[in-house]
Amino acid sequence: MSLEPVYKRVLLKASGEALMGAQGFGIDVAVADRIASDIADARHMGVEVGVVVGGGNIFRGVAVASKGGDRVTGDHMGMLGTIINALALATSLRKLNIDTVVLSAISMPEICESFSQRATLYHLSMGRVVIFAGGTGNPFFTTDSAAALRAAEMGAQAIFKGTQVDGIYTADPKKYPDATRFDRLTHQEVLDRGLAVMDVAAVALARENSIPIIVFSIHEKGGFTEILAGGGLKTIVSDN
Repeated sequence: MSLEPVYKRVLLKASGEALMGAQGFGIDVAVADRIASDIADARHMGVEVGVVVGGGNIFRGVAVASKGGDRVTGDHMGMLGTIINALALATSLRKLNIDTVVLSAISMPEICESFSQRATLYHLSMGRVVIFAGGTGNPFFTTDSAAALRAAEMGAQAIFKGTQVDGIYTADPKKYPDATRFDRLTHQEVLDRGLAVMDVAAVALARENSIPIIVFSIHEKGGFTEILAGGGLKTIVSDN
């Protein structure tokens, strides 16, 4: 592995479910602290880090629509869940003395700053971890799409998608032990094979902006920095 990070500026996408730990709902502070420590290690390597965290541990907008409710209202409720998670992760990072700012796509100045690309680039230049909350600020878009969008806006060299397993497989390896893991794929192969690593809009946006997607296990302590240094188990989605 290289002592120098392979990427200097990255976007980490973590699911809301990752923050639950073994709980059935909400935030396991120990898990948030562990993810924060991995981000802190990346900062100590000199890597600039943006983070998008989902809200599925608190609320999923599609749950409202599936029961006949209004999808727009449901998605707005889900966006609020991502803000709760962003504030929790920011708290864990600040406990480690990592300068962190939360930028929300939904204006709520009493709680956090509002998102803009200019603010993002400023805070990154000051060495802060930037956590993007509120998804894209629009209904009908997932936090995967928000991750790809923010990655493009911040000029990220890669999207790190933290999942429940250590890469992309032909099928869920927890259900199908004989599933095969891919080391490398192109964005188009992910789309053609219908591999459910990120939604179609997110993969297409990453492809259009030539941003690799690196899929790894969010539960492996030190896995994030190991991959940043050129090692670790992962699947790289790239057209290069």
